[in-house]
Amino acid sequence: MTKKMKNYIDGAWVDASAEGTIPVEDPATCDVLAECPDSNVNDVADAVAAAKEAFKEWRRTPILSRAQYMHHLKNLVEENFEDLSEMVVKENGKTKDEARGEVRRGIESIDFAMSVPTLMRSDGLEDISSGIDETTIRQPAGVFAAITPFNFPFMVPMWFLPTAITCGNTFILKPSPQTPLSSELLFEMLDEIDLPEGVVNLVHGGVPSAEAIMKHPDVMGVSFVGSSPVAKIIYETCTAHGKRVQAQGGAKNYIAVMPDASLEASVKNIMGAAYGCAGQRCLAAAVAVAVGDAYDGLVEELGRQAANLKVGYGLDETTQMGTVVSGAAKDRIEKMIQEGIDQGATVILDGRGIEVEGYENGSWVGPTILADVTPDMRIAQEEVFGPVLALMKADDFDDAVEIINKSHYGNAASIFTNNGKYAREFTYSVNAGNIGVNIGVAAPSASFPFGGQKDSFFGDLHGQGMDSIEFYTERKIVIERWI
Repeated sequence: MTKKMKNYIDGAWVDASAEGTIPVEDPATCDVLAECPDSNVNDVADAVAAAKEAFKEWRRTPILSRAQYMHHLKNLVEENFEDLSEMVVKENGKTKDEARGEVRRGIESIDFAMSVPTLMRSDGLEDISSGIDETTIRQPAGVFAAITPFNFPFMVPMWFLPTAITCGNTFILKPSPQTPLSSELLFEMLDEIDLPEGVVNLVHGGVPSAEAIMKHPDVMGVSFVGSSPVAKIIYETCTAHGKRVQAQGGAKNYIAVMPDASLEASVKNIMGAAYGCAGQRCLAAAVAVAVGDAYDGLVEELGRQAANLKVGYGLDETTQMGTVVSGAAKDRIEKMIQEGIDQGATVILDGRGIEVEGYENGSWVGPTILADVTPDMRIAQEEVFGPVLALMKADDFDDAVEIINKSHYGNAASIFTNNGKYAREFTYSVNAGNIGVNIGVAAPSASFPFGGQKDSFFGDLHGQGMDSIEFYTERKIVIERWI
């Protein structure tokens, strides 16, 4: 019998009041792993009430004591590292090594949360006026929530939850119903470290639970990671209801390759950036812009190496690229490939129709390369979120920058060059929040904000780094004189 998942509210595993469920499938085997409850407004209300009540005492818990919980959590995640990695593979479809990397990045976010006692320290000034001192203090703000995506089911929740609760807030996580099992494992560990009841809460579901979180008057702020159309809705809904919001959206990430760049290093990094996690990440390389005579060699070598990637089930340690997350994702990606061809792109490598022995019903899309792409094509403009790399030509450096800056996305962009002048000018001129220089995936570490501009981000404060401390705290100015 398929397991029906439960919510975690006020320190206990509870059935959702909603009767509907959403099947959680292994995208490679098509096995139904669990039934995820499609929680409703009542379930969210219960979680918010528990979090609001818990906040009263949790905010008074000494900050060093709150940080100690993060040490205990890190130890448990390390002990369960392989189990977590395996679950990420099963529900998401990525390779085992990619899943291990995801869990490791999640642990780095726990490490960052341990530094909150230092980062929450504030400043002050004696004798701002005669006998008057003025100081700034940071205080926790209340109940926060995160609505997280399928593509990094363990890592992305860790961008938010550890920092939020160490700052003294209480928290509600609503993971993607496509990949909720990693969050369930996380909350089993959170339960084991014996946090006070109500400090962390897990509510499963789809749109109804997300809407309830956004509109609940006792939720102070919401973090979101997902597609840009949804990020815009999240931002508009949350702000209309008086909430803080950081809504990180989609991307169309460009990589410029200069003629002076090392072809070997460029191709190696582009391969990882384009086909890692089957292209299902907001930092995936979507378009490689070859400048001048770099084009022909880049097309040839990328085509050769991509054709040799081993696509297969992620639990096979020899697999180099896994499946996309669902049959619906597969259909959408293949439709966009065909649209690119219809608009004039040249097929260098076509990943449609690929089969993996023993997993014939899986959601497979192989590495795909479309050359001779032009800026007016949809494949050059819109996010594919799959293992599809478009190749474009640019006459010179300025032409490449102009092509990149025309995109309405601004999540990341990279350049491969051995010329410091080009590298500096690229960093200076390209309108993207995360810039890579001879880096394929420009992913900030946990102590830096995850940048994003234009339609890739809606809000003021990004996830991670000092932005997260600002997001999860209120600043209070104290002006005092003793008479």
